[in-house]
Amino acid sequence: MATVLDSVRAFFAHAAFTIDLENNGDVVARERLLDRVMGEARFRKSSEKIRRGRMPAEGLALVARDADGHVIGTVRLWNVEAGVDPDGNAVPALLLGPLAVDCEHEGKGIGGALMRAAITEARGRGHGAVLLVGDPEYYERFGFFADKARHLVMPGPFERRRFLGLELKDGWLTGAAGVLVPSGRRRVAAELRKAA
Repeated sequence: MATVLDSVRAFFAHAAFTIDLENNGDVVARERLLDRVMGEARFRKSSEKIRRGRMPAEGLALVARDADGHVIGTVRLWNVEAGVDPDGNAVPALLLGPLAVDCEHEGKGIGGALMRAAITEARGRGHGAVLLVGDPEYYERFGFFADKARHLVMPGPFERRRFLGLELKDGWLTGAAGVLVPSGRRRVAAELRKAA
């Protein structure tokens, strides 16, 4: 049975790169890519506070590979609670980031392909909304807008105009208010299970 990611792979098969699920062998390459593209400042971002010590959402850590299989792009999505709804119930959502493409491969559509694949896969897995902190000039083309996150805040400094949301299910973020908090699997627990 074909998955959503299989469909995305088929769509981009003609390109000079492929979109794939991240695997354990990609960790070092991904971290080196992020260091080159974003530098040490990435560890001081509010979104990093949410990601720290957590695993990405199931099936939502993607990479772009060149023809030789090298990692040239990355995007990950993380489980969060996007505040609470008017009845006081936590609103599950995803936080996207970081999205990065190797500088030598910019302008080839890799970032856009990673975004479309991530959104498609998140929707296919039944998620209701995706949030991110990024430039609206880039992310609005994928359906992300500040008004969707207007009653939500990050756990630390952030620029309001750059805090964007996309509803994968209509009305998912309606009435959601409060601070984003991590809700995904803890990294330590996963590593302990592997060691056992």
